Amino acid sequence: MVALGGGHGLHASLSALRRVTTDVTAVVTVADDGGSSGRLRRELGVLPPGDLRMALAALCGDDEWGHTWSEVVQHRFRSEGELHGHAVGNLLIVALWELLGDSVAGLDWVGQLLGAHGRVLPMSSVPLDIVAEVEGADPHRPHGITTVRGQVACASTRGRVRSISLVPENPPASPQAVKAVREADWIVFGPGSWFTSVLPHLLVPDLADALVESKARRMVALNLSPQRGETDGFRPETYLEVLAAHAPRLGVDVVLADRGVVEDSGPLNDAAKGLGGRLVLADVGAPDGSPRHDPDRLAAAFDQVFRE
Repeated sequence: MVALGGGHGLHASLSALRRVTTDVTAVVTVADDGGSSGRLRRELGVLPPGDLRMALAALCGDDEWGHTWSEVVQHRFRSEGELHGHAVGNLLIVALWELLGDSVAGLDWVGQLLGAHGRVLPMSSVPLDIVAEVEGADPHRPHGITTVRGQVACASTRGRVRSISLVPENPPASPQAVKAVREADWIVFGPGSWFTSVLPHLLVPDLADALVESKARRMVALNLSPQRGETDGFRPETYLEVLAAHAPRLGVDVVLADRGVVEDSGPLNDAAKGLGGRLVLADVGAPDGSPRHDPDRLAAAFDQVFRE
């Protein structure tokens, strides 16, 4: 299984996938420019480690070792000094990158230390910037288009994101990520921030070609609610429409959505068929009704689809 994304969405899918397979690889976006990751990226010129760290934490086991190391790498320092806000895992990852001179080898070493149930790879070998075309970012020009650069700026925009591109244009893909995609049985897109975590993978040429040409089956796991700024006003089928616009050659076998979120399954079912796939509705949200995926419920839904 290969899961693509970043941040909390990828954390959710990996937390579920490791419950149903012993062979999972995360391919993670590398465009974060905020917080601890942004500071390390600007100061040291490295890939932003934060989303990679979160993916590794999600792959930690449920035993004492896994719980402890997951908490350690996610721990953030609280101080009045320069360490404030830095995550322990970010510093650990960057230290191994400096020592080994190899981003993938460094992540593999951290994965071994954590006992991670899978592998974490960057989608590109260079740090990237996301550039978004946003409608209505300027309240005085509700239909005007503004160009916004940077993941943080794109995610927090006041307007509606219409499309994205990457800087540098046509960036190099991680060879290991391309290999994993081409050898996969299943590829899972989402859930997660659609424009800043999921779609960027489709704008890295060699990775995009592998995603289209792979013999793997493809699943899209939809979000539980729109994300303020990025996907305000999105209906469930809108995610698929945007996916098709950014990757017209990409086919999909399964679209997985939460039963409680989809009020009218007709348009979503039609959108799934338009991509060559079928719609699967399941209870994958948290039992308390909050807009987050429950790992056990999502794992059960994944397992059912994978076995069919």
